Amino acid sequence: IVVTFLIALRGREKPNRRILFRQRNALFTAAERSFLGVLDQAATGRYRVFGKVRIADVLAPAGGLDKSTWTSVFNRIKAKHFDFVLCDPQTLQVKAVIELNDKSHTGSRQIERDELIGRACAEAGLALRVIKARRSYSVEAVRRTVNEIDMATRVDTDGDHEAREEPILTG
Repeated sequence: IVVTFLIALRGREKPNRRILFRQRNALFTAAERSFLGVLDQAATGRYRVFGKVRIADVLAPAGGLDKSTWTSVFNRIKAKHFDFVLCDPQTLQVKAVIELNDKSHTGSRQIERDELIGRACAEAGLALRVIKARRSYSVEAVRRTVNEIDMATRVDTDGDHEAREEPILTG
């Protein structure tokens, strides 16, 4: 019945209607897809990994801001996303985020974006790890980063959540 309805509905479309949307080929770039596979293995049992999560779904403007400031802060994050978000597997509470940076992160706009994300995570008390994109990744090296994130999110004595670039090596 639904298929018949959709076919009938499609037949009523105007033939000269301009198409405004297309489906993308893949959710992740090849580098992101490669890293996700290794991150899933390294985080199994400790974190549930989500990819391409909108920053505004994880962070929000602080309370007590006037409407103009709140809107300005929200507008700076609403169209940006984190590459990977690590969540508690039972509660899905966000525990940390990972940004995978390739050579495109050397441009001034990208550097400004990365600095914004770093400040936002630090202010919100959210652990952020920046990992340099590579051709391949070692599960053990990524597991060490996950272990460090695990330790930092369990016992955060100094409140330091600054972005740190992790040396994720192959091998």
